[in-house]
Amino acid sequence: MMGGSADLSPSTKTNLTFEGAGSFQPPQWGGTYAGRNVHFGIREHAMGSICNGLALAGLRSYGSGFLIFSDYMKAPIRLSALMELPVIYIFTHDSIGVGEDGPTHQPIEQLAQLRATPGIMTIRPGDANEVSEAWRTLIPQTHKPAVLILSRQNLPTLDRSKYACASGVAKGAYVLASCEGKPDVILMASGSEVSLVVDAYEKLTAEGIKARVVSFPSFDLFEEQDQAYRDSVLPPDVKGRVAVEQAAAFGWDRYTGIGGSIIAMNSFGASAPLKSLLTKFGFTPEKVYDAAREQAARK
Repeated sequence: MMGGSADLSPSTKTNLTFEGAGSFQPPQWGGTYAGRNVHFGIREHAMGSICNGLALAGLRSYGSGFLIFSDYMKAPIRLSALMELPVIYIFTHDSIGVGEDGPTHQPIEQLAQLRATPGIMTIRPGDANEVSEAWRTLIPQTHKPAVLILSRQNLPTLDRSKYACASGVAKGAYVLASCEGKPDVILMASGSEVSLVVDAYEKLTAEGIKARVVSFPSFDLFEEQDQAYRDSVLPPDVKGRVAVEQAAAFGWDRYTGIGGSIIAMNSFGASAPLKSLLTKFGFTPEKVYDAAREQAARK
């Protein structure tokens, strides 16, 4: 494995630090040509192109940056897919959680664009366990690029003795928590919003409302599963559904249905502390709880 970032390794945490990793640079610059860390500089398009070249040479290459800057890399990412190259793109700072950096740095439409590009495995994990399982899923893939989308802010690590094993990431979506029998409402989310719907689920369950939580890290992988599995996760006869994601709502209606509720971004973001932004745009347990109550009533 060999790669780096567009001058953002301190933020994306992608610098390889094991003994001997080193920097791919001439010796007079303090590096070695055996180094694994490539300092691409602030040139995202070139980074993607170089990663494609490394993959063509038989190396497992990766490049990283903020999700908003995937715009600068659209062409090389598309070529990775066209050429069936297993390049790994690691994008952090995936939502309005960027906070005071403001709407210029807060991705809205980028996630939908990546999901819409054929031949790409896009994964947005919800906690540390799902990140580990995402790597287990993408590393064996040798004929398509993978996009790993991560948060900036810290996220709670879910107690897997209480909630389902994160191995369900490999199937794109899985039942994280549920009730006995048929649920009245299904709560769906990806990434940092998974813990948000879990909070709402706990409140609903305490009130006797039969709810289910579906963690949805990858549309692509879910669509590869057979109909029986997909129906087991999202039973067709359960019409009460809520999807939550800090990005454009585009694509979620496929899983919520016309009457479902989608809590998503319908505008650009704003410059403010994270907690203020979450309240302003409706990403709170209370907002999810209220939407779930309305959907449960549809039964």
